[in-house]
Amino acid sequence: MTLLDGTPTLIAPSPAAHDAAGIARSYEVRTFGCQMNVHDSERLSGSLESAGYVRAEVGEEADVVIINTCAVRDNAAGKLYGTLGHLASVKRRKDGMQIAVGGCLAQMDKQAVLEKAPWVDVVFGTHNMGSLPRLLERARHNGEAELEILESLEVFPSTLPTKRDSVYSGWVSISVGCNNTCTFCIVPSLRGKEKDRRPGDILNEMRLLVDDGAIEVTLLGQNVNSYGVEFGDRQAFGKLLRAAGQIEGLERVRFTSPHPAAFTDDVIDAMAETPAVMPQLHMPLQSGSDRILKAMRRSYRSDRFLGILDRVRERIPNASITTDIIVGFPGETDDDFEDTMRVVEKARFSSAFTFQYSIREGTPAATMPDQVPKAVVQERYGRLQALQDRISLEENQAQVGRDVDLLVSMGEGKKDAATHRLTGRAEDNRLVHFELPAGSETPRPGDVVSVRITHAAPFHLLADAPDGSALRIRRTRAGDAWDRSQAESCAIPAAAPVDGAPRVVSLGLPTLRAGE
Repeated sequence: MTLLDGTPTLIAPSPAAHDAAGIARSYEVRTFGCQMNVHDSERLSGSLESAGYVRAEVGEEADVVIINTCAVRDNAAGKLYGTLGHLASVKRRKDGMQIAVGGCLAQMDKQAVLEKAPWVDVVFGTHNMGSLPRLLERARHNGEAELEILESLEVFPSTLPTKRDSVYSGWVSISVGCNNTCTFCIVPSLRGKEKDRRPGDILNEMRLLVDDGAIEVTLLGQNVNSYGVEFGDRQAFGKLLRAAGQIEGLERVRFTSPHPAAFTDDVIDAMAETPAVMPQLHMPLQSGSDRILKAMRRSYRSDRFLGILDRVRERIPNASITTDIIVGFPGETDDDFEDTMRVVEKARFSSAFTFQYSIREGTPAATMPDQVPKAVVQERYGRLQALQDRISLEENQAQVGRDVDLLVSMGEGKKDAATHRLTGRAEDNRLVHFELPAGSETPRPGDVVSVRITHAAPFHLLADAPDGSALRIRRTRAGDAWDRSQAESCAIPAAAPVDGAPRVVSLGLPTLRAGE
């Protein structure tokens, strides 16, 4: 058994975190890709702040820019090098600026990043995020680029210091890596074989998040329901969900993403019988064609997939189910695509992340024959999107008239200021924009409001109050934590650290900090 050690990783103060005048240098992390990358960026921010850097203000040109890359999404390389091209001009006029590139694309391209963008100062991979402050210091001292790409995990990311983006909701990784061999996916070669965390470490991190004000936690893994493979317990994930539901103060538990081949009925039972586990499931389909699923090395078939959805809905009738679908995988025929359309019609997903297949170097699918012409892929993609948009609208229209409880969020309603609405997530994770009637108390991010759905669109719901009645608000510990965070981050400068110690940043496990 190779469970990773959960000992906290302490980041020492770095002399490179301050300029010649002793002023802390600012940083900005730009995140591309999945939820795992978003969570990794919180670790990068925590490591930098433990070393003495400070987050740049919105609109400020940071002294250090870190790009946390993705190698899965379409045009990932184009997005990275386009961003680096823009930053090159900024660096030419900003003395002392540093640029670092990390994440999956850095792990894959390695030296190529520096060859294509020689103005980059640091390149690091998915296995050594905690090295970033040291690499920045070394690059600054030596005046040359630093490249460090490890082939195996240095420390489990959750042991690194964390600078969370949200006070009311948090991410917790239960494993890293993947043991599957999907022919379209580069992740296993970039993040390695699956490594599981100890259940006690996971639950302890969740408790610490709750102690810090969070009332919602999302469990992360490449295949969360294969959790337990390293210690031989095939029901470990269901047990983990039940244990998470016992944490006092934790109101909402979510997880992403499971794999249909490993999804078992004990997980459905745990979801149905644990009130804190939300009625939401993201179940990647990828294709509705059994022939294409075989070519993808997805070890399930469409009938099994639909059977899982039937059992989930039998136990959890109000479950919202979402998915991932790839269009135009090599060799996909018109009949294969029609199979996907048939399964999508039957599955009734509330929403779907649909992707046009694109070649990923290093994957078996990249060299497969019968690559589908781009024009054909685009035509099929448009048809699939139109079908799913119709289903999403119909599924959302079925929500009209329902009373739902929303966890008030921040930054998800891009038009809230113009529409005089606020935004929150329902228990099934649907996005709801709700009216704030005149004279009503304003809820804080992290509070819970009870509203009635009045209108549906394919990608959101509205909850207006035509009678102007006051909003029903439940003030929460998460809202209190939001108030505290705003008080701490107001225009009053923070006190200078004692003896050069870094600013306090929470750790994923015990409440230690560098210098103790």
